Amino acid sequence: MDLINTQVQAILGPQTWEEVSLIADICTKNQIPIFSFADTIPEWTTEKWPFLLGASHDNFAQMKAIAAIVQSWNWHQVTVIHEDVGSWTNGVMPYLHDSLREIGAEVRQFVGLSSFASSDSLSRELKNLESEQCRVFVVHLSLPLAVRLFEMAKKLKMMEKDYVWITTHHITSLVHSIDASIISSMRGIVGVKSYFSETGTRFQDFSSRFRKRFRRENPEEENSEPGIYAVQAYDAIWTIARALKGSKRRNQELLEKVLQTDFHGLSGKVQFNNHKMAPTQMFQIINVVGKSYRELGFWSSGLGFSETIGKHATYSPLMNDLEQVLWPGGPRYTPRGWTEFTRKKPLLVGVPAKSGYKEYVKVENDQSRKETSFDGLAIQIFNATVRRLPFYLPYEFVAFNDISYDNLVDQIGKKFDAVVGDVAIVASRYSHVEFSHPFSETGLMLVVPARSSNKEWSFIKPFTKSMWASITVITIYNGFVVWLIERHAHPELRGSMLHQIGIMLWLSFNTLFSLQGGKLHSNLSRMSVVVWLFVALVVIQTYTANLTSMLTVQRLEPTVTSVEELLESNAAVGYCSGSYLEKYLVEVLRFPRDNVKHYASAEDYAEGFNKKEIAAAFIGTPLAKIFLAKFCKKFIAAGPTFNIGGFGFAFPRGSPLLASINEALLKVSENGTLAQLENNYIGVLQKCQDKEEENPSLSPNGFRALFIITGGTSTIALVIYIFCIASSFSGLTTIRGLMFIIIKHWCYQSKRFSRRVSNVESLGNSSPQHAPNQLSQV
Repeated sequence: MDLINTQVQAILGPQTWEEVSLIADICTKNQIPIFSFADTIPEWTTEKWPFLLGASHDNFAQMKAIAAIVQSWNWHQVTVIHEDVGSWTNGVMPYLHDSLREIGAEVRQFVGLSSFASSDSLSRELKNLESEQCRVFVVHLSLPLAVRLFEMAKKLKMMEKDYVWITTHHITSLVHSIDASIISSMRGIVGVKSYFSETGTRFQDFSSRFRKRFRRENPEEENSEPGIYAVQAYDAIWTIARALKGSKRRNQELLEKVLQTDFHGLSGKVQFNNHKMAPTQMFQIINVVGKSYRELGFWSSGLGFSETIGKHATYSPLMNDLEQVLWPGGPRYTPRGWTEFTRKKPLLVGVPAKSGYKEYVKVENDQSRKETSFDGLAIQIFNATVRRLPFYLPYEFVAFNDISYDNLVDQIGKKFDAVVGDVAIVASRYSHVEFSHPFSETGLMLVVPARSSNKEWSFIKPFTKSMWASITVITIYNGFVVWLIERHAHPELRGSMLHQIGIMLWLSFNTLFSLQGGKLHSNLSRMSVVVWLFVALVVIQTYTANLTSMLTVQRLEPTVTSVEELLESNAAVGYCSGSYLEKYLVEVLRFPRDNVKHYASAEDYAEGFNKKEIAAAFIGTPLAKIFLAKFCKKFIAAGPTFNIGGFGFAFPRGSPLLASINEALLKVSENGTLAQLENNYIGVLQKCQDKEEENPSLSPNGFRALFIITGGTSTIALVIYIFCIASSFSGLTTIRGLMFIIIKHWCYQSKRFSRRVSNVESLGNSSPQHAPNQLSQV
């Protein structure tokens, strides 16, 4: 109020939202512009307090820079330590959370510290963080609180190997002003610093005057270089001066002049947008080394990291192209970002010792050697996955003897660091654990007893419809050819049209079973019948063999076809002991709790079916296939597969190992190792199912050559017969002509002979004395 009473033109300086909110209302009522250097100014303040202006650049972009640092080293989780102040918690933290999610990382937890936290409180919070696996910390605190935090972290040996500390510009931009004795406790941190150019005559002039005055007023301070806040304050004063130059009043007109400001100041572009300074697009990345710090490079919004800035700068999305980072503890290799397991402290992996399916998990105790062996598909897949990790991970299997899988999962983070086995991925278990990608098929199958299928029409199944049609056509055709050839030699093949058709059909199919060589008159019909009989024998033998195979192999049908049928009949159903299925069957599928019974193994299921205790069983797809393979002739799957479950490896929620495990598991799947392991452990069981596959009905494709031979033979016989008939008809006409000529000639000669005989007789009667001479001449 004293400042207002003295008729000040503007007020500069509040650095926190809490300070701003105390005086913003008063300044608005008196129409005095107030320049705030707080990080966050809510959107709603524009209407409520129009004279409130943000004098510092919008630093939300720095959260993108921090996310880019996290992405550069492939860290997937971070812990955020922030000052427990409303404006910081609600203003900046959501942007950091969203920026990390965009690059596939997440905040493991937010840790809020009071601005007046005691040493004991800081120690307690840091010890809690030390017990967690995550080792990447993003620190967003005021400088005094940050200094105390790092001093305590150094005492607790948390500024050593495998720890990562990333600081926001509130700390990093003021590192140059920290005493050398204090900065040594911050060795190894990487920070984001607000960038402003330190070249140019304007800055050099300002820096010279600032250092002189600062040394005069603070002779005990070692460093007198101007920081980002000094530069921003200088630009704010210049903004007010430029606005007052064109205005004689301090009310709305002055505010409008300020909002129209547009010039290039020492801190960068000075221009207001919605009462806030334009956002910063560039930050400097520094690394604290020894008692000072070194500049690694720059990060530019939308471009990435670079060693320099300007037209000739080259950008990269990762920090790898910048100078080598010196991490806490001195190592030059990049920390993993989570606590490292060692041979003395390996990853403890819980394994269900009472799994009902030894193909997936097999735990055996050797009492003589006092050793426990672990085997099975799930165990071997985990072994193969760990071998594909880009780092060494010592681990140790520990048997869990409780039958409940939910209790096993509950031990993660307490007794175990992970769980491996036939553990289903269920949403209810995600409250405190996370799962890897499934390494088995997902789904839930309904298994019921099987019964033999109806065989009344089995006799037609050996051949397809097209095969039966082909046999009918070729048989009738061959019968027609034989009938046509033999009809002139056999009177019984002639008669009325209906009679001849019946005889032809009878003759066609009769040749399938007898040669009838003695009854056939023509060699052509015999040739046709012999070839067709050979083909018929092959067809009949093939039909007999396929029909025998079909009748021998048992056809199975489910006794129950759907869940609705089970519910309507009030039937009892079974599920695997210790699994999540009881809750699913009761709450989702609506089975009465009394009708739901649990069984421990495949043999127990079979016994329950045999004793009529249950009418069906709900089993996860991977285990159901093993069960059906063991009892392939007694049980069968029915209905649709329910899309739930699948087996996966369980880890504590937020485990930094999970991303690496998922990547390694994908490699195991893609290189064929997963398929090979499945074949070794459960592939042999598929043979039983293979035997139950139906024999396919035979089609004409396999008999095409035989049909062509017999059809061709009959066609040749038919052609020869027709040719012979035609030839015989032509020869008969010629013979008849010759016979007519011969007969005509014979008649002529007979008549001539008769005349001669009659002449001789007449001469003998008239002159007997000349008779001897006449007779001698004849």
